[in-house]
Amino acid sequence: MAITAAASRLGTSAFSDAAPVELRSNATKEEVELVISAVYRQLLGNDYLMKSERLTSPESLLRDGKLSVQDFVRQVAKSELYKSKFLYNNFQTRVIELNYKHLLGRAPEDESEVAYHLDLYQTKGYEADIDSYIDSPEYQENFGENIVPYYRGFNTHRGQKTVGFTRIFKLYRGYANSDRAQLQGNYPHLADELARNTASTIVSPSGANEDGFAYLPSRRGVTPSTGFGGGVTYGTEGTRLYRVEVAGSVGRGYPKVRRVNQAVVISYEELSPYLQRVAKQGGKIASVKPI
Repeated sequence: MAITAAASRLGTSAFSDAAPVELRSNATKEEVELVISAVYRQLLGNDYLMKSERLTSPESLLRDGKLSVQDFVRQVAKSELYKSKFLYNNFQTRVIELNYKHLLGRAPEDESEVAYHLDLYQTKGYEADIDSYIDSPEYQENFGENIVPYYRGFNTHRGQKTVGFTRIFKLYRGYANSDRAQLQGNYPHLADELARNTASTIVSPSGANEDGFAYLPSRRGVTPSTGFGGGVTYGTEGTRLYRVEVAGSVGRGYPKVRRVNQAVVISYEELSPYLQRVAKQGGKIASVKPI
């Protein structure tokens, strides 16, 4: 079943017709290698993996039939490799978001799920928390012992809440994107929506289509950089000032780098020319607020 009629616009077309990767009893060597690659890609959030980082011992056990895909997933999730990429340098709530994405293929649906794993991590430790995902009835029902976890949040499935579909887009930012190379970095992506029990706005990944762009409001207490190579501009005395935030604009010079989350403070007299310049540079006006 197709994910949506607008799959290409939302950046999910890579999953529209993709079948789950399964390790069968009569798998060839090439098929086993495909399974190993799929596990790394899913659990590491499409992050680059160097040859020296590979888990050679678990890989050998899987090739010899002494380890199921489920247990190989467990080994990767508990490895120092996974911890160094996603545990040590992230807020704990961000770690939980990623664990849901990597191990169950969806986003957390409400704050109680996050609270449960926070408590489990504090009382029983990291490995017990990882086991709680992999040994859950949800994991067993959807992946079993031999299917590599995949993104289920883009499909309608039994028991899924509507907010689950919208929230997966806050965690998934495109097939070529890495979970360690997103705008919000190691900060939680869903904390506000989960706390307020509201649905996330669906924003297609940058580059998913001609109109795709990414906008991220500045965190409280953080001053955005100014855009288009200029400093903060002030009007004459008595002139009203406006704060303009821009997303997806191409800066001057070479190379042409896509810039996001840029802001300037500008006078009313300069506002119209500035907006025209943004439009010519392919940018999107995210907000215009009087100061």
